[in-house]
Amino acid sequence: MASSAVSLAGLEKSYDYIIVGGGTAGCVLANRLTEDKDVHVLLLEAGDDKTTDPLVLTPGLVAAVYGKDEYDWNFQSVPQSTLNNRIINQARGKMLGGSSALNFMMLVYPSKASIDAWAAVGNPNWNFEALKPYLKKFATVDVPSASTKDICSITYNNDTVAYGEGPVQVSFGEGYGVTNKGWFDTFASLDLLSKTDARDGQALGAFQNASSIDPATKTRSFSAVTYLTPEVRARENLKILTNTHVNKVLFDTTGSEPVATGVEINVNGIVSQVSANLEVILSAGALQSPQILELSGVGGKEILAQHNIPVVVENPAVGEGMQDHPIVCQSFEVKEGTPSGDVLRDPAVLKALLDMYTADRSGPMGQLTISVAYTPLVNKTGVISDEGVQQLFAGRDFSNPARAAVRDIVANPNEPTFQYILFPTQVHIADKPDNMATHLIPVEPENFLTVMTILNSPFSRGSVHIQSADPKAAPVWDPKYNHDDLDMELLARGVQFVEHLVAPDAALGKLLNQAGRRLPQLKADDLETAKEIVRQRQISVFHISGSCPMRPREQGGVVNERLQVYGAKGLRVVDASIFPVEPAGNIQSVVYSVAERAADLIKEDRKAGKV
Repeated sequence: MASSAVSLAGLEKSYDYIIVGGGTAGCVLANRLTEDKDVHVLLLEAGDDKTTDPLVLTPGLVAAVYGKDEYDWNFQSVPQSTLNNRIINQARGKMLGGSSALNFMMLVYPSKASIDAWAAVGNPNWNFEALKPYLKKFATVDVPSASTKDICSITYNNDTVAYGEGPVQVSFGEGYGVTNKGWFDTFASLDLLSKTDARDGQALGAFQNASSIDPATKTRSFSAVTYLTPEVRARENLKILTNTHVNKVLFDTTGSEPVATGVEINVNGIVSQVSANLEVILSAGALQSPQILELSGVGGKEILAQHNIPVVVENPAVGEGMQDHPIVCQSFEVKEGTPSGDVLRDPAVLKALLDMYTADRSGPMGQLTISVAYTPLVNKTGVISDEGVQQLFAGRDFSNPARAAVRDIVANPNEPTFQYILFPTQVHIADKPDNMATHLIPVEPENFLTVMTILNSPFSRGSVHIQSADPKAAPVWDPKYNHDDLDMELLARGVQFVEHLVAPDAALGKLLNQAGRRLPQLKADDLETAKEIVRQRQISVFHISGSCPMRPREQGGVVNERLQVYGAKGLRVVDASIFPVEPAGNIQSVVYSVAERAADLIKEDRKAGKV
């Protein structure tokens, strides 16, 4: 039977597949690969099993897990020169379910063009049509209620067609109110309400995102709960080992090409080896999958030599190509009577809401009331003309296929350059945040709402690399935000557009105290001020990807179209690190879908004897 005990008791000497990382993707693979009773799988997770923990399950308590070692890896970037040398925090799930257990549960589908870009950079078998069946496979999407449709202007959902019957439960909730209505009315006045169902790959304008919240229980629906059900855990061909740190992948290097033969693990200080009969699959995420590769001798020879690690496969692309959605957070003081989540600073209010939730799952603690919008390239005057877009690109080099693919998305007036988010509380930006909760705990006495500007298709590329040969030492993460100055130019224009949303005559603006405070106390009337807002208020939206990209090897690829690591046999990567181009929107839907497709690819290769 499957076990999540910390003990090595019952651990076999070998398994057909060893999955490193029991996160969003790893749990999907463990479920799907063990559907075949003849296949034996070992799932290894460095954190614990928190599937019954109220802090994880209760949507309204999401901030309570950040920075706590038993839940969160809590990575920090190197100082970012383009952001006033601030350090950027990166919350990563350190438990079964990974980051699906501590994200904000936003369920947004990618645009068709942002996935088709994967094909454009050398992966002809990966486009939106190839991924679409898996976007349906991973989740069951609940139908929004009549009141939710009315408040959030949902006229575009095709509710007559069932969208998926998968494990993850997705819903819309009932907690939307005047601020959400103000959001949608404001975008309607700008002729930017969505007219199409984003699940079909194209959406532009304001729309109500769903959330990975089970509508029956009002609890977080995440991979460890949905894919590792009691029935799945009871499979005799699945072994789950938590609190298990993977030191490195082991290789047989006696043949013409290195073959992954297993992993070295550390459990309670006891170092052991476990063999893989067929494959080792890395699903440790965009920071730690490349870290494990480098610790195992797969990476750039200079980096490996610095730490006295023998080279098994030389590939300097490992850990490069890191991407993230930059997000700029501007908070605005609300009028008295306008709802704000900042009231949760009062312990009596928090207790009352928790009591409601505990009693019958009612109230805001079981809901997510964030609303979103997609827009093309905009600025202080509205949507930028085709001529204005071309002027922005003039004289720049787009010879790199990935760079050209991003340009084509940004230049397309029917594609979302920006994602805007209406967030129900203030956001505090510290130069050196202790953790993600630093941003979310209200420190200002007034009540605020926050408008967030996200660049969907960034041009900048960062890196992540080991800092020592110690497997437990955090990697060095340098996202290099806005190192391509085009990102700063785009973000600044997106920030300028926010002034339309909060203007005194806008429906949303009427809910704000126009004489009140802003965070920061700057107004983006000109481009330089908008850039300063970016420098002061941009953080990560926690969508890191691309550090083991799926591309042709000669173009900087680490894995091929079947997610197999170049230069080695029996080794794959399945997580967001393989994304060659960052998809539009919140990426958990794409991580789930990639993992579902990867499971099918692995099954196909086993049946064809290609392992």
